[in-house]
Amino acid sequence: MKQIWLLPDVAAGDCHYGNLSDYEVTGSCFDSLGGRKRARLMEGSKKRRKRYGGAAQGNRRPLDGSHEEPMPLPNPMIGFNLPNDRLRSVTRRLPQQAIGPPFFYYENVALAPKGVWATISRFLYDIEPEFVDSKHLCAAARKRGYIHNLPIENRFPLLPLPPKTIFEAFPHYKKWWPSWDPRRQLNCLQTSMSSAKLTERIQCALASSGNPPPKSVQKYVMDECRKWNLVWVGKNKVAHLEPDEVEYLLGFPRDHTRGVGKTERFKSLGNSFQVDTVAYHLSVLKDMYPNGVNVLSLFTGIGGGEVALHRLGIHMKTVVSVEIGEVNRRILRGWWDQTQTGTLIEIADVKSLTDDRIATFVRRFGGFDLVIGGSPCNNLAGSNRHHRDGLEGEQSALFYHYFRIVDAVKSAMGRM
Repeated sequence: MKQIWLLPDVAAGDCHYGNLSDYEVTGSCFDSLGGRKRARLMEGSKKRRKRYGGAAQGNRRPLDGSHEEPMPLPNPMIGFNLPNDRLRSVTRRLPQQAIGPPFFYYENVALAPKGVWATISRFLYDIEPEFVDSKHLCAAARKRGYIHNLPIENRFPLLPLPPKTIFEAFPHYKKWWPSWDPRRQLNCLQTSMSSAKLTERIQCALASSGNPPPKSVQKYVMDECRKWNLVWVGKNKVAHLEPDEVEYLLGFPRDHTRGVGKTERFKSLGNSFQVDTVAYHLSVLKDMYPNGVNVLSLFTGIGGGEVALHRLGIHMKTVVSVEIGEVNRRILRGWWDQTQTGTLIEIADVKSLTDDRIATFVRRFGGFDLVIGGSPCNNLAGSNRHHRDGLEGEQSALFYHYFRIVDAVKSAMGRM
């Protein structure tokens, strides 16, 4: 039966969503994470690491992200292993202070500016990132890096296996697909969609050309189709994917984001996990926690991690979800109330999750089994290099809160 909590430790201004799920929206108790605050945070992390015994390499390397060398990305980007991959045997040794519980799982874009992943790795106990392109698990590319302390043996994929090609996912598009469009998979699903003017220009360019069109026209059309993931819906006619198609490609249930505006649906989906990929990594938890898990979900978005756990058949006894977007919270809450029986506690601002408050949650629930999330990539990705400020950017600096919170959970659970 779903539990309804009225928390005695609620901060001023918190709200409750009583008849469906605990709804705890808190105000910010910190200003934005500036340089001095990051310096204090890093100094605190050094003290904690000394208490844990120190990272094998972390104590010898600077924690300020300076003089970084770029972390090489594997090619192909297939992580430590893939479903049904019997050819490779990968082992890894985690630093002592990284061994769970709690297990933690962090995601961000793989193609980040120079030094970003080396810094993220160093903060997260010098764990080697696992870089995966979701095109190896579904029909759309999604190059992501994951740092986690989960076991990598005995993983298993979600069933049924997702389609691996465009035509397997959407066979009705094959009728109009021209022979000179070689795509078999889609590029990374974005947070925005193409304009009607663009698809009109493409249609006009093709209508005024021969069949097949000249190479120059083909190149123009293909460049736009790859950029915007346009599909063929008629003679000389392309269109962007619909939100329900994006949900399907990302592994969400149909209508997961329905009920909000189309623009918001694309934005929420474009920032989400690819569920099949994440579920493959989290699958090792199923046998470890037959009675369910307590989850601290940071930067929850629309609940990709929660959907992955649900599809794996892992009961979520409690999820403390931290997500600032009201639309995202509404989407998650709607799905939770339709599918879950556990307790959902929602917090709006990651900065309000203080160490003391974390300790209170740890005492209340007996600890967290999983801390999951991916901090914003706004300053790490995109074509506008002027805003690619790395981990010093206003949004991407929120990563330091992810590290702070994981460290605080470990510390609080160590005192239990």
